[in-house]
Amino acid sequence: MNNVPEAFGSMVFNETVMQQRLPRDVYKAMKKTISEGKKLDISIANIVANTMKDWAIEKGATHFTHWFQPMTGITAEKHDSFISPSVGGTVIMEFSGKELVKGESDASSFPSGGLRATFEARGYTAWDPTSYAFIKDNSLYIPTAFCSYSGEVLDKKTPLLRSMEALSKQAVRILRLFGNDEVTSVNSTVGPEQEYFLVDRELYNKRKDLQFTGRTLIGAKPPKGQELEDHYFGSIKPRVTAYMKELDEELWKLGIYAKTKHNEVAPGQHELAPIFTTTNIATDHNQLTMEVMKKIARKHGLACLLHEKPFNCVNGSGKHNNWSITTNTGINLLEPGETPYENAQFLLFLCAVIKAVDEYQDLLRISVASAGNDHRLGSNEAPPAIISMFLGTELSGILDSIENGTSYDGKEKEQLKIGVHVLPRFFRDTTDRNRTSPFAFTGNKFEFRMLGSSDSIACTNIMINTAVAEELCGFADILENADNFTEACDSLIKKTIKDHKRIIFDGNGYDDAWIKEAVEVRGLHNLEATPDALEHFIDQSNIDLFKKHKVYNELEVYSRYEILIENYSKVINIEALTLGEMVEKDILPAVSKYSKFLSDSIISKRAVLPTLKCTFEEDTIRKIDSLSDKLYTELHKLYNTLEEIKSISHKLEIAKHYKNCILPIMSSIREASDGLELIIAKEYWPYPTYADLLFSVN
Repeated sequence: MNNVPEAFGSMVFNETVMQQRLPRDVYKAMKKTISEGKKLDISIANIVANTMKDWAIEKGATHFTHWFQPMTGITAEKHDSFISPSVGGTVIMEFSGKELVKGESDASSFPSGGLRATFEARGYTAWDPTSYAFIKDNSLYIPTAFCSYSGEVLDKKTPLLRSMEALSKQAVRILRLFGNDEVTSVNSTVGPEQEYFLVDRELYNKRKDLQFTGRTLIGAKPPKGQELEDHYFGSIKPRVTAYMKELDEELWKLGIYAKTKHNEVAPGQHELAPIFTTTNIATDHNQLTMEVMKKIARKHGLACLLHEKPFNCVNGSGKHNNWSITTNTGINLLEPGETPYENAQFLLFLCAVIKAVDEYQDLLRISVASAGNDHRLGSNEAPPAIISMFLGTELSGILDSIENGTSYDGKEKEQLKIGVHVLPRFFRDTTDRNRTSPFAFTGNKFEFRMLGSSDSIACTNIMINTAVAEELCGFADILENADNFTEACDSLIKKTIKDHKRIIFDGNGYDDAWIKEAVEVRGLHNLEATPDALEHFIDQSNIDLFKKHKVYNELEVYSRYEILIENYSKVINIEALTLGEMVEKDILPAVSKYSKFLSDSIISKRAVLPTLKCTFEEDTIRKIDSLSDKLYTELHKLYNTLEEIKSISHKLEIAKHYKNCILPIMSSIREASDGLELIIAKEYWPYPTYADLLFSVN
């Protein structure tokens, strides 16, 4: 790609294309729809649709699809061609405003969490004009929301847009109190860093576990892992460089702000980071990024692994959700700033985030809860399951002096006052980053580090947006009725810091002493596994929160709870069955063949010299017998326990049974299998090893 600026967004029906191709009045109407959410008249939609179709055909498109995000966590699409019958058996290319604005999809097989019956098949997709249409694989993709015939929300985009509206509404109320009448809306913005593994596709195709579950269910630790830390930010291998180059080019064409690429800590692990953009667009872009990553990998003979923990002995993959809030006039509300006006405003918004994270710890944990992420959280690669906030030495010191009414003895050594008086200057990046913190302030944004690599970022940002909207609403209610705004603001900030400082922790999140302090002294949640977290989703306080801000109604909350809890059980069930098949059909037969080889070796040697000692063969056979007996016994225990689960009807109890009973058995099977892998000769072992998978891409 010789001209990046020219190629960037070339496959996107963006504002530049609209301005060039649409009539002036139509372009203005579109701008109003995008910026203010105004309804688009059908006559305007027809013109937009026809122009979009002509542009897409020029780019090689023959079909269009309403691209949506059902509650599967991935995207969905149904493609229709532009052709329409004409006289003489010919066709013309048509695309109407009605087809642009609204589509219909069979919704029967998408998860609904009990919102509707399976036979209620009709579903509708509705165009989201705030997220630009784009062309991929000769189809025009139109980002859409997805709902059922009777109006139930069946996707992740609609609640996300609702949460963004809720946050905007309450943030504008606060800004009005500071005398800002220019801002009409506030957007949450996100830059999601994406970690992933690349392995050779030929080896990937030989691993049933990678194909069926996305992670290795067995695999002994190789002689070398990540101990030398030589892969992190190291020189990128030629094959990976070629992959990353094409990935960047394809993402740039789609208008995705792919910015940073580098090797991550584990062998075979890498990261891509984009520039910040509006949350719903960032969510669309991240879903698209994951799709393109996998597609480009296939072209290079690679497999892109997005599981949170594909390998047991090295770091897993996360997705860091860098979240902030920005006005439509371009002001970052989490930028500390240098003037008293900006600092007072910043402190109030900061306190809203602190209070939100403290009061809705469970929702943040729920937003990253999955069977895959449970393997990653709390290891030396990801934050623990306990939610806490890192603010850094300087900012924490400032909040302490506000709470205590003392001067801030920092770089400025000024008397600290609140409101319109002189405040100490805030310096960005005056402290180290804390990679063990789940929710860390990093200068002008918060980095939420708990997301798993395969997660849609929609759920996390729905939770953050709604929780912060709630706290801003409470702040606005108090301040709008205050006789003296400055005094009320001062008092509110102090009270918030005092009441919610328990959530602030700048130390080592991996330390056992912190776990004890967090739970026993501070009273924070420690929701270690997904079932433990999910049961809090339907707490009345959480239902009331979502209802109040019109993000979910009660049925929609329950539906998502049902889907998440069922998905957890289904994932582990698939893993258990896959593991069972690998052991029964491949590993035990391989073990038997190698044992026979060793036995035959003993027989042949003693046929020549009957008194010959065959210490290696005999000791190895004994070890194999012991481990294979354990493997066989645990395998049948696994099958029996899976049968027992079928008699349980309550979904949460099923999930807990998988967590408490199935996972330990799977771990025991793995231990025996990995022990055998270290003994069995390589030519007998049926699967590529960790050494093969992690070090084969050059």
